[in-house]
Amino acid sequence: MEKIIYSVSDINKYIKNVLTSDESLKFIYVKGEISNFKASANGHIYFSLKDKDSLINAVMFSNYASKIDFEVKNGDEVTVLASIDAYVPRGSYQLFVYELKIKGKGKGDYLEKLNELKKKLAAEGLFDEARKRTINKYPSKIGVISAKNSAAIKDISYNVFKRYPLADILFFPSQVQGENAPKELLEAFNKSQQYDIDTLIIARGGGANEDLDAFNDETLVRAIATSKVPVIAAIGHEIDSTLVDFVADKRVSTPTASALEATTDINEIEQRIDLYKEDLAKSLYDKVERYEDDLSFYKDKINSSLKNKIENYELRIELNKKRLSSISPYNILSRGYSIAKNKEGKVITSKREVKPHDIIITSFSDGNVISEVKEGTN
Repeated sequence: MEKIIYSVSDINKYIKNVLTSDESLKFIYVKGEISNFKASANGHIYFSLKDKDSLINAVMFSNYASKIDFEVKNGDEVTVLASIDAYVPRGSYQLFVYELKIKGKGKGDYLEKLNELKKKLAAEGLFDEARKRTINKYPSKIGVISAKNSAAIKDISYNVFKRYPLADILFFPSQVQGENAPKELLEAFNKSQQYDIDTLIIARGGGANEDLDAFNDETLVRAIATSKVPVIAAIGHEIDSTLVDFVADKRVSTPTASALEATTDINEIEQRIDLYKEDLAKSLYDKVERYEDDLSFYKDKINSSLKNKIENYELRIELNKKRLSSISPYNILSRGYSIAKNKEGKVITSKREVKPHDIIITSFSDGNVISEVKEGTN
């Protein structure tokens, strides 16, 4: 028997034909809670209907949506008249809504409980801005909690290594949606606290509000409030908010943005270093110039001082020479005096120091006379 191979489009078209040809799926009433509501610029509205166990996507085109006379919000309990159809390009089925009527004025039970929990945690101070810490822009290690092999991890890894290759990344994988996600996220967080990291990023890509429920878990939120390092929350898109966003030290809209928030661009650091080098070189050059000026000043000052001192010393020497000359015994000789010495050269000051036949040397201003003593007289 010959194999028949279908294309993806063939399968999706076939499923669309099955759904649209089933009369039991046309013009049916469906009740549920509005979730993930979005309005487009052309007047179409997109949302999901959910109950406690399931969820289905819905679209209401502008020609029908324009007839709604109240503001549609997430959490509204409504009843819609719709048909089931399939969207071939994505292989998904959805409700094509013709009428939408609100059932109750209050929000759904889930959002009401979530708001009550948010108020309680806020009252305890868990969301206070005063307790939020500054992110270290020069980390050695960054911890990341996200789904294994997820786009979020890839985005964070790529941007961190591109911007700041000096940092290591430690991954703590966890489910980020589903029944076991809160437990796994808590386990991943507790494990991260055992490592020497500078910053912790908790991330996942965008999704419907229901896909973010794990990040509203009270136990997880309270645990994150005790983190030993600053926490960056990168959960969902800008329009989505979870309790983890409020308790984190910093909230960003995407995983890529968390990588930018957690690091400094290495190019900026290099440019800053270059500027610091220029400033340092200029500062050193200015200092050298000042020192050279100071050196020249002190050199002139020292030379001037030495010159004055030398002149003073020379003057004092001349004065002392004159003074010594005036009291020199040789100057006295020129005035008719003489000096007698024995043959050993000792000055004779008394006749008692010589006796007959001693040799004495008598010094005059113009020379010496050697003589022998004959006798002494009084």
